[in-house]
Amino acid sequence: MARYSIFSLLRNAARYHRDWPAAWRSPDPRAAYDVVVVGGGGHGLATAYYLAKEHGITNVAVLEKGWLGGGNTGRNTTIIRSNYLWDESAHLYEHSLRLYEGLSQELNYNIMLSQRGVMNLAHNLHDLRELSRRVNANRLNGIDSEILTPEQIKAMVPILDVSPGARYPVLGASLQRRGGVARHDAVAWGFARGADARGVDIIQNCEVTGIRVSDGRVEGVETSRGYIRAGKVAVVVAGHASVLAEMAGFRLPVESHPLQALVSEPVKPIHPNVVMSNAVHVYVSQSDKGELVIGAGIDAYTSYAQRGSLPVVEHQMGALLELFPVFSRLRMLRQWGGIVDVCPDASPIIGKTPVRNLYFNCGWGTGGFKATPGSGWVFAHTVARDEPHALNAAFSLERFTTGALVDEHGAAAVAH
Repeated sequence: MARYSIFSLLRNAARYHRDWPAAWRSPDPRAAYDVVVVGGGGHGLATAYYLAKEHGITNVAVLEKGWLGGGNTGRNTTIIRSNYLWDESAHLYEHSLRLYEGLSQELNYNIMLSQRGVMNLAHNLHDLRELSRRVNANRLNGIDSEILTPEQIKAMVPILDVSPGARYPVLGASLQRRGGVARHDAVAWGFARGADARGVDIIQNCEVTGIRVSDGRVEGVETSRGYIRAGKVAVVVAGHASVLAEMAGFRLPVESHPLQALVSEPVKPIHPNVVMSNAVHVYVSQSDKGELVIGAGIDAYTSYAQRGSLPVVEHQMGALLELFPVFSRLRMLRQWGGIVDVCPDASPIIGKTPVRNLYFNCGWGTGGFKATPGSGWVFAHTVARDEPHALNAAFSLERFTTGALVDEHGAAAVAH
């Protein structure tokens, strides 16, 4: 019966899965647009979608130098959460999480949201106090968060080593039950399809090579497919924001670092949550295919290389086995790296620039994927109205001269 079902599926696929319409158009670039969005990842596509949906601006082009979602959107570990320490971060990420919770229905596209819970481990009293501080701050902001005892942790994740003799004893953990994972490419494809349906031109294989500025105002962009005039330009290029800023004649306070991850061979369901450890610098979840998705911190060296490095892999494997000895015989299948822009305070830049009608959205560090819908929503507001929304007002470029930083370094601690 199973064999018949498989052959039947293949036969019907061959017969009927032909001449399907494309999920979005592939138009040639026009000579001019009201808004040009540079970057066809999740944030850029979300920006275009919300420009059209929320503000009625449909004469928009999204320019992507490669293929949609081929940058950091396709090179992350898919974790979503909103349990940040500072009010400004918490409000923005919570808005994003709420959008995620209704995104499949809104886009009519299954983003495979799995709110399986995100757990941060505490290995010493300092960890436990810091997690308690964050949990209390989350609750004050109306965000679900709680502290777990080692017994509660063991009940939720039986394979985690919480024994007193462990090298990194587990004293407790914080838990956000609404946190979890979503399918990264589905998020990008859903926003692309939604934006295209509202008239946005999505143009792949179109690299921006220059930004024209006259009298302090942006005029358009030079691309590998010709010059395109633009009333406004919104730049969302994770990892390469400083390169684009230099084209426009100013500098950004960001550094680009590789952030790598890897996956194991697939196994049966064994790990039901997302578990993160700041102290040993590893975090792990299990994908729908059964692979363990394993991440760590950024490479200390600045680089644009989209590849991993052996020292980081060795460290994260050692950390993983300290927490989960049961994984010791698993084979790793593949590893990859993304390029992340990191600001001095580990918070993003979302707003206006010294060039009129030129806007930048960058500096998300290791937390960009979870912010995708919220980032696009507030950035679209900023571009459409030429002023920030209350949710992103604190994340202006000017904060680095005023000193009003949103210092999430202490709260983020580990790539996530």
